[in-house]
Amino acid sequence: MSEKIEAHSGSAAFEAVKWLLVVGFVAAAVVGNSYFSDQPTLYRVVGVVVVALMAMFVALQTEQGKAFNQLRKDSMVELRKIVWPTRQETLQTTLIVLVFVVLVALLLFVLDWILGGLMSWVIG
Repeated sequence: MSEKIEAHSGSAAFEAVKWLLVVGFVAAAVVGNSYFSDQPTLYRVVGVVVVALMAMFVALQTEQGKAFNQLRKDSMVELRKIVWPTRQETLQTTLIVLVFVVLVALLLFVLDWILGGLMSWVIG
């Protein structure tokens, strides 16, 4: 039992080290981009992208990173299962929505016109 607790605390410490490394990479990218502000933008962008990829690689090695990557993979599988509407279905649905929007707008216009007329008659 105590071996499990020691193993868990050791892995938790290792996870914390990984996250500190990720934070260090992000901080290095921000500070480096400011420090090398006199360099061409292309070089700074490449540097920031490389450091960000290194930070992402380390973050994906953590438990939360692995869970996030699994969620991403599962989402891609679910995305492939979606049956997207055809162009004709999309156009028909859009046309129905537009017709109802126009009808409701006309109904509200007539109702506003009638109530405005009534209020003008009452106020006089």
